[in-house]
Amino acid sequence: MNRSRKIEKKSCQINRREFCRAVPWAAIGALSLSGLSLSRLTGMSFKDDTAISSLKEQQSKEEEIMVKKITAVEAKVKSVKGTCGLGHKVGDVVKFTETGVEGNICIHALYSMIPAVFAMMFESRFPWLEDPDKKTHACPDAFNPVVFEITRIREK
Repeated sequence: MNRSRKIEKKSCQINRREFCRAVPWAAIGALSLSGLSLSRLTGMSFKDDTAISSLKEQQSKEEEIMVKKITAVEAKVKSVKGTCGLGHKVGDVVKFTETGVEGNICIHALYSMIPAVFAMMFESRFPWLEDPDKKTHACPDAFNPVVFEITRIREK
C-alpha cells in the first residue's frame, strides 16, 4: 500500500518550468479568474493585446534569470539604530545554504527572517520588490532595529 502511494506521488510531480512552457500562460491566467472556464476561451485571441505582449517580454527576462540556480541566500546588515544585543554592525553578512547557516545572527532576527529566506531560496516572488533577488528585512527589536538586505546568490 505504501509503495503504491509513493508511485502516485512521483507520477504527479511536474517541473514548473516545463509546465509553463507547455501550457499557454494566458490560458492559465485566464482560468484563475473566477467563473472563467476553458469553454469560454475558445475563439479568443491574445496576440493583439499590447499589455499581454509586454507581460510576455517581462516573463522571458525573468525566465533567463531563473535559469541560474540559487546556491545561497545572504543577509547583510544595512543599518543599525541603537545598540544591537548581539553586536551586529553594518556590513556583517550571514549566508544561508541548503546545508545550514554560516555566520553569527541574533536568534530573534533569524527567527523572524527564516520565512523570507526560505521563500527566496525556492524562487518565491514578492510583487512589491523592484529587484526580485533583493529584499529588506527589519529585526523585530523596535528599540534597536537592525535592517538586513536579503539577497539571492545565483550560480555564475
